[in-house]
Amino acid sequence: MNVKLGFTEHLILISNYYQEFLFSFLLLCSMNYLSLNIHARIIILSGWFVMSAKEIKALERHVLEENNKGKAAAMAVMDELYATDFVMHGSTVEGDIHGLRDIKKSMSEYLNAFPDLHYTLDDMVVEGDKAAIRCTVTGTHKGKFMGIPPTNKKVKMQAFAIDRVVGGKIVEE
Repeated sequence: MNVKLGFTEHLILISNYYQEFLFSFLLLCSMNYLSLNIHARIIILSGWFVMSAKEIKALERHVLEENNKGKAAAMAVMDELYATDFVMHGSTVEGDIHGLRDIKKSMSEYLNAFPDLHYTLDDMVVEGDKAAIRCTVTGTHKGKFMGIPPTNKKVKMQAFAIDRVVGGKIVEE
């Protein structure tokens, strides 16, 4: 749990499990700071802990590393890395992808079409619960992709994503 206490700001990140205890703690801290005549701003995020930038970067790197190992490795860690209510915005012709099952299906189709898919991380910036990522993606078109039969041609593209991470899992892209 991250707790940052300052003279002008309290940032308290809590889970539902610890909520009652932390509300008592919050009251004690507030009374102490109010007695010092300092205004406190309190932000409470119920349900999950916010990860540090370092933890979010490690998670994002882990996603890329597992994808680079091939389909079996990428699919094996999907439950660990993505929330069950994951949403990927505007990633298909049909629109958004909703849910872990659908992202698994989409990733499986992508990895069937490009079995040697490889991500090279070019840039990553983390702010709050979001990570902005720029990657170079390479692979060989060896399977049917979006109705296009295999061409055996090498592809190289730039990929950009802004992921939102909550509770140790990617919930939105």
